[in-house]
Amino acid sequence: MGHGHHHHHDHAHHDHGHSHGHGHSHAAPPERWDRVFAIGIGLNLGYVVAEGVAGFAFGSVALLADAGHNLSDVLGLAVAWGGAALARRGPSKRFTYGLKGSTILAALANALLLLVAIGAIALEAVQRFGDPAPVAGLSVSVVAGIGIAVNAFTAWLFARGRKGDVNIRGAYLHMLSDAVVSAGVVGAGIAIWLTGAGWIDPLVSLVIAAVIFWQTWGLLRETVEMSLAAVPRGVDYDHVREALATLPGVAEVHDLHIWPMSTTEPGLTAHLCVPAGHPGDAFLHDAQEMLHHRFGIGHATIQVETGGACVLADETKV
Repeated sequence: MGHGHHHHHDHAHHDHGHSHGHGHSHAAPPERWDRVFAIGIGLNLGYVVAEGVAGFAFGSVALLADAGHNLSDVLGLAVAWGGAALARRGPSKRFTYGLKGSTILAALANALLLLVAIGAIALEAVQRFGDPAPVAGLSVSVVAGIGIAVNAFTAWLFARGRKGDVNIRGAYLHMLSDAVVSAGVVGAGIAIWLTGAGWIDPLVSLVIAAVIFWQTWGLLRETVEMSLAAVPRGVDYDHVREALATLPGVAEVHDLHIWPMSTTEPGLTAHLCVPAGHPGDAFLHDAQEMLHHRFGIGHATIQVETGGACVLADETKV
């Protein structure tokens, strides 16, 4: 059985293996994301400063809440960018997969950052209900209106990558929630200008917090699953098992593991029981091509066992 453990693909094939396939809509080169992140961070940082100054000047907690949330987003974008950049570093003897997993950590950190921002917004809003301050409604609307444009444009930059990459989706959700938040602040400013009711401002802040929480919860759940090496959501475990079981000569599949190496790249290991004898390298190559094209798994290690009863089959394993 010593020759049964084949990890068949050279490095050139390996790189090619991740550029397309199921669930990989982010075929854009990494340099493009660098540019997108740089533009997004620059635009939003400039807007945060303007919005913070305006919030203090006009006494609007909704504007300050929005500025605080925007600041967490700039931080979120920086974290996502850092994760994506680290993921491109090659493997070493210590980190044999490279630092691909940093995209998972970045997406998780993004979700946690958003939760902190929600708590801060809600706390400030509740305190303001007891003591509503006068707010310059129309000025608030104008400032927040600029925010809608900034955030919507940044979200649009990230939109094409959100389906295939949870890290990019975290950045996209951040920006989209910002656009929604800014729209709420515009509405609040106009309502305050028309009615003079100061309580509208903190109420809108609470609604904003609820919207962000609803979006963040899904991101948090998915990134926690990834951190625990759950099967990526775009991959069906049963379908993969079935596809391996129907390969020529395979009597049994066991010890099948599928996990996310990064937010875009699943890894797989499996034991295949082939009683008729080792099927050869061509079989292994075909199996990996099938896994790549059907399931987007570009990094598969397959162990072939030729014993009649597979000695390594263990009832406690999946």
